[in-house]
Amino acid sequence: MDFQILKKIIEENNSFLLTTHVNPDADAIGSEIAMYSILKSLGKHVQIINHSTTPYNLEFLDPDNVILKFDETRDKKVFEETEVLIALDFNRTNRMVSMQKFFSESDRIKVCIDHHQDPEDFVDHYFVDDQYSSTGHIICDFIEQTKLVDLNYEIANPLYAAIMTDTGSFRFERTTSELHKIIAGLLETGVDPVEVYDRIYDQSKISKIKLLGRSLDTLKLIDSNRVGYMYILQSTFSELDASESDTDNFVNYPLSIENVVISLLFIELKNGFKVSFRSKGNIPVNKIAANFGGGGHTNAAGARFHNSKMNDEMQKILNFTIEFFNKYNQEQNV
Repeated sequence: MDFQILKKIIEENNSFLLTTHVNPDADAIGSEIAMYSILKSLGKHVQIINHSTTPYNLEFLDPDNVILKFDETRDKKVFEETEVLIALDFNRTNRMVSMQKFFSESDRIKVCIDHHQDPEDFVDHYFVDDQYSSTGHIICDFIEQTKLVDLNYEIANPLYAAIMTDTGSFRFERTTSELHKIIAGLLETGVDPVEVYDRIYDQSKISKIKLLGRSLDTLKLIDSNRVGYMYILQSTFSELDASESDTDNFVNYPLSIENVVISLLFIELKNGFKVSFRSKGNIPVNKIAANFGGGGHTNAAGARFHNSKMNDEMQKILNFTIEFFNKYNQEQNV
């Protein structure tokens, strides 16, 4: 990636809109706040507008409450008047949901900073590489290579949260010696890894813990116990006063069972449903998700189904997953 192009875009423009995907995670929020701090330190006018509200366990990353939830009446002019629109941690416009139309129709400079595979053609400039652990990781490299700003706590803290979470607390494949050197630099600014982990993972509301319990009650193993899946109904969210964002990381639980190498989590939405896929080794679940219009990484992917009933489609998705996995195994053993 040529970060000098991004540096030039920043230097030559004064107003920026940052946004991320529906139901943002720590990489999404952390990358937004870090980029916001970078741009503000350069005297730029910056706004962050998202489709979704920030999950309660990530609110500490936005201490000044600069992130706004999209309001069409208030915000549609922002897409028309802001000089640069930056999409962070996603590469498909449908991930913006209510903001998709306004982003797509804007004639302003559009930038995508992301680490997912197979980006859609929707911006003018791509800073995308799936070899990075996270979008926060890309921003760290941007800072290091361009020297546009000096790294400080306000930038480093959200970047640490972004990288830590998207690497599974530094246990996933993209965790390298070079990444740990980057993390060391972030910690030198005063980032407290104990506090960040505690705020994100150990301050859950009781509704989330109860939701996890109900999810685990649905856990089933299929295909000789190599595939595990769970599901959550809308009625369960309502009963427990829980939200979709509470399900973060639930899909990984079946992978902790011996012999399970693929995990799926089905979540019923008010209009349709979504499926999260996870895998071990090199099993490309992003290809399973792509078959249903979704995408993601080799080991982590997802797909959304609009105007469809989860109960009607679940078995078809499970059958396809098993067929894909068996075919993949056959190809690997040839």
